[in-house]
Amino acid sequence: MEPTRLQIRIFDDPCLHQKSDMLDFIGASERILIGSMLKTMYEAQGVGLAAPQVGINKQLFVADSGEGLIVIANPKILKKKGSCRMEEGCLSFPGVAVDIRRPKTIEVEYLNQDNRIVKKKFSELMARIFLHEYDHLMGTVIVDYIDSKDKDVFEKQLSKTKGTNNQSKLSL
Repeated sequence: MEPTRLQIRIFDDPCLHQKSDMLDFIGASERILIGSMLKTMYEAQGVGLAAPQVGINKQLFVADSGEGLIVIANPKILKKKGSCRMEEGCLSFPGVAVDIRRPKTIEVEYLNQDNRIVKKKFSELMARIFLHEYDHLMGTVIVDYIDSKDKDVFEKQLSKTKGTNNQSKLSL
């Protein structure tokens, strides 16, 4: 079965602001969803896509930092180390970028597409992608990181993009 391109939920869609449910395992229907999420992410020129971004509140996301595809379900963050600040875009907030401070290195545990628990260490870009997509699973979006003094600038950026489908090249 050919994967289907899914509609990416944007801005104030309720799916983006809810905590997602854990998966029991990755079965046939989840594999179909993963294929469609990958197609959607790559066509939108993103590097990560979480299930809530396509209207499914399950703890599942896909990512590709350029070092290969990774499928993550039921993620847990075990350790955080260091700190770095970087501008992030989001496929659910097209045309908007937010400067966010995140840990530089993380140790995580998750269920992979083969239903195996994996413990791994990520740093730099992959750590940032993981944390951004993890935020989606917890109902957090990039606007939640904006200082109240910067919210006006963000609102102006957002209002300019409403009704458009511009996607940032490195949106998460």
